[in-house]
Amino acid sequence: MAFHITKAVIPAAGLGTRFLPATKAMPKEMLPVVDKPAIQYVVEEAVAAGLTDVLMITGRNKNALENHFDRATELESTLAQKGDTDKLSKVEYSNTLADVHYVRQGDPRGLGHAVLRAKMHVGHEPFAVLLGDDLIDARDVLLSRMIEEAESRTATVIALLEVEPEAAHLYGIATVEETGTDDVVRVTGLVEKPPTGSAPSNFAVIGRYVLQPEIFEVLEQTPPGKGDEIQLTDALQTLARTGQAGGVYGVVFRGRRYDTGDRLDYIKAIVQLALDREDLGVGLKPWLQEFVAGLD
Repeated sequence: MAFHITKAVIPAAGLGTRFLPATKAMPKEMLPVVDKPAIQYVVEEAVAAGLTDVLMITGRNKNALENHFDRATELESTLAQKGDTDKLSKVEYSNTLADVHYVRQGDPRGLGHAVLRAKMHVGHEPFAVLLGDDLIDARDVLLSRMIEEAESRTATVIALLEVEPEAAHLYGIATVEETGTDDVVRVTGLVEKPPTGSAPSNFAVIGRYVLQPEIFEVLEQTPPGKGDEIQLTDALQTLARTGQAGGVYGVVFRGRRYDTGDRLDYIKAIVQLALDREDLGVGLKPWLQEFVAGLD
């Protein structure tokens, strides 16, 4: 049976140890990227692609996520009394973005386990998974393209990015075949973070997936892999190898992606996004040019 995909799953149970001590008491997903928490960019991307039912997989000390997408009645009332309609609209916007639900992961047993926790909510429908460390520029199309391919092929679709060969060991890497469509390939194999120099290609898996519901059964039978965790990549490898549930295809993304999971790339993302803002770029650009010119 064909389903129109409306559900998104966002794993958000990680400890964010790369950003300690900032993440000691605040979820890494709530770290600001310019003036919005990173997680809001991800939810906005899901909604823009037509996904209005969002499930977040959370863990301990993640209450700030729920608070952000809930009403803040006292703050809203204060802003309304001040007549600050601009800030009020920004505060209210996050409340109404999507129908957001939450479930705890419990034991931190890997991305595959986090996705498996969505089984009861998703049921027997295909769904999207969006990782919060990858921000996709709103001006570039990715998720809606993936959904289009998943619905037309009734298959699993993952997002791929061509990376420099020397960086391949940092990613899950796909072995692919051409399909006749320029931005779509068939995935025949996957390996999680291969040793340097052994990657089968330079097509790296980035944090967007559109999965068929059969993934849950595969995950339940997938033993712990790298890091003694249940790896989503291992389950996808099973689907790619067997062709089960339509097999696995990849949409090759050639747009703008910002990695907020690394401290240096997080800073770069803030600068890049701020430069593109009409309210900030006009002042930031000349200052940045002057600052860079003065570097030794």
